[in-house]
Amino acid sequence: MINLKLIYKIIGSLLFIEAALMAMCLIMAIAWGESDIKAFSISIAVTLVCALLLRYLGRKSDNMLSRRDAYLVVTLSWVLFSLFGTLPFMTGGYIKSFTDAYFETMSGFTTTGATIIDDVECLPHGILFWRSLTQWIGGLGIVFFTIALLPSLIGGSVKIFAAEATGPIRMKLHPKLSTSSQWIWMVYLILTELHVLRHGLVRRRELFYVYNSHRRLLHTQRQRGFLP
Repeated sequence: MINLKLIYKIIGSLLFIEAALMAMCLIMAIAWGESDIKAFSISIAVTLVCALLLRYLGRKSDNMLSRRDAYLVVTLSWVLFSLFGTLPFMTGGYIKSFTDAYFETMSGFTTTGATIIDDVECLPHGILFWRSLTQWIGGLGIVFFTIALLPSLIGGSVKIFAAEATGPIRMKLHPKLSTSSQWIWMVYLILTELHVLRHGLVRRRELFYVYNSHRRLLHTQRQRGFLP
């Protein structure tokens, strides 16, 4: 029997995270004063409404996650995270086709780096930062967010990690996997910022150099990306 309430709770939490990531891009859009302010505002609103609805449906869940539930959570995380990730492209009219927008978003979250956009430089800075951010998040994986931020799952972290893994796991996983994933994300974030400082671009206080150095490092942290 699938624990739907718990799955609603997890997916709702992930959508809250995605809305927060979009809010970072909205700040970029406001700073540059470009046309993508409306696109991100609508995208954040839609994502938050769906997140609140799912969290409401998942209230009073028992936090017991089975292996079957874990596989479903992993699948839905990738599908829905990419689905809502298309909203900035679609609502702003930067990508007309839903198929193309979904491909672009999934390519980012999976760190594939393939793109359907011919001239990326014509896009607003907020949208460009969103493309970069999808690659950076995909560097460690969307599901790692679940493990790091939902430690309340009883035995669920290990099951989700096993469902996400690409091969058989022969070693015994650490019982504090959620704590380990939090530390991994912390190290990942620190390394990213250290690379920005290493480039020396942030020494120049102009907004463009701070923005561009972060956008480039969100890609190069993964040794691949949308950047030419």
